[in-house]
Amino acid sequence: QVQLVESGGGLVQVGDSLTLSCAASGRTLAMGWFRQAPEKEREFVGAIEWSRSVSDIWYSDSLNGRFAISKDNTKNTMYLQMNSLKLEDTAIYYCAASMRLGTPRESFEFAYWGQGTQVTVST
Repeated sequence: QVQLVESGGGLVQVGDSLTLSCAASGRTLAMGWFRQAPEKEREFVGAIEWSRSVSDIWYSDSLNGRFAISKDNTKNTMYLQMNSLKLEDTAIYYCAASMRLGTPRESFEFAYWGQGTQVTVST
C-alpha cells in the first residue's frame, strides 16, 4: 500500500513558477504527476523512476520543457517544478504511484493516487 500527499498548490500569476511536492509512504517503481482541468480529462504530466538513485524521467510532449520532475529519496518526496505558468495550466494536480516497469504514462498504470492540489493561474 502506498500513501501519497501532495502540497504546494495555490494561486499564481501568468509567467510565475511554482513547485509541488508529493510525499510518499510505501514502495513503488515509479511516481508521476497528472492534472485535470475543469471539464477536461485527466492528463499525464510526467513521471520518474523511483527505485534507482539516477532515474529515468519522462514527460508529456505538450509541456515544451516548462515542467521538471525531481525526487529526494531520503525524504521519499517527488517534486514538480513548473515554470512560465500559463492560464491553461490551471488544474488539480495529482501525484500517483505505479508498480509497473517501463515508462507508465496512462492513468490505469498508476494504482495509487493522492488527493490532489489545486493550481490556479490568473492574469
